[in-house]
Amino acid sequence: MRVDDFDYHLPEELIALRPASPRDAARLLVVEPGADSPFADRKITDLPDLLSRGDALVFNDTKVIPAELKGTRERDGISAHISVTLTGRIDASRWTALARPAKRLKPGDRIALGEGEGVCLLGTLAATVVERGAEGEVTLAFDFSDASLDEAIARLGAMPLPPYIASRRPPDEEDRVDYQTIFAREEGAVAAPTAGLHFTPRLIEALEAGGVSVHFVTLHVGPGTFLPVRSADTGGHIMHEETGIVSEEVAEALNAVKASGGKIVAVGTTSLRLLESATGAHGRLAPFFDATNLFITPGYRFRFVDRLVTNFHLPRSTLFMLAAAFSGLDLMKRAYAHAVAEHYRFYSYGDACLLTPDAT
Repeated sequence: MRVDDFDYHLPEELIALRPASPRDAARLLVVEPGADSPFADRKITDLPDLLSRGDALVFNDTKVIPAELKGTRERDGISAHISVTLTGRIDASRWTALARPAKRLKPGDRIALGEGEGVCLLGTLAATVVERGAEGEVTLAFDFSDASLDEAIARLGAMPLPPYIASRRPPDEEDRVDYQTIFAREEGAVAAPTAGLHFTPRLIEALEAGGVSVHFVTLHVGPGTFLPVRSADTGGHIMHEETGIVSEEVAEALNAVKASGGKIVAVGTTSLRLLESATGAHGRLAPFFDATNLFITPGYRFRFVDRLVTNFHLPRSTLFMLAAAFSGLDLMKRAYAHAVAEHYRFYSYGDACLLTPDAT
């Protein structure tokens, strides 16, 4: 399909720069394909009434690292300001990263990050550029390693907010809490599984009291979430690989839910992509410890997930393509138009949808 088929208009003022407070005060657009009235305006706190006893919610428990670092590059006496977003650890001292502006870097350059912050009794966290890729990817070799490097990153780094927020305000201490789910525990993501941001202990308690079980999988959200689809056709886009884990215990529990007639409700596109990656041709979920680059577009046949809680996504993005595959492109365009008209808040810190699959 053409990528511009997934375009839509969004007024800039509907992009949320801060989350709802409390988290579960967010709104929820319920989308039901085939219904006479396919859209219902609800709240996240209505989920216990919208799900049924025996259903299962599946969350991504990945934890976002404070991966955004700022500093300067020195070369031949000339300084240049550089921002890097760490995207993956290679070994004790080396990381892959996205650099901005990458054109200011070349192999051998030295970058001083976090000057004046007193990292490990030194004035800076220094790194050497080992390689530079075509789209801003760099490999950095830090002067520190192992626990010392982890401590420095934790102290100096900021939450890697999406560009549509970071371009309008800098990350701050509030984001260290706001841009993390309450159940984040497996460190390794460079972006939050944002549908999970809406959940609070009291909402989880209400869901479990209503007979909805709660399960956790892990997909470390990678740099691909920041990259636009540059091809004109969806067939020309290749998803970046992300590491995922579905334990044997979780696979058995969710297969039992399916067998008993309960619905699998993925919280977020990351949970959905991992569950679908781990499901065989006959619809049975298997334990999974591997990388996935599953790219879901209209025409994909879902094997395991029955419903999806997800935020509103950018036009022309792989995430909006997934939502369109789940509930139908025409209906999702109408749903987003409804959300715009009703002044829903969009993107990572915005409101959410509860989607049901298109049965056609």
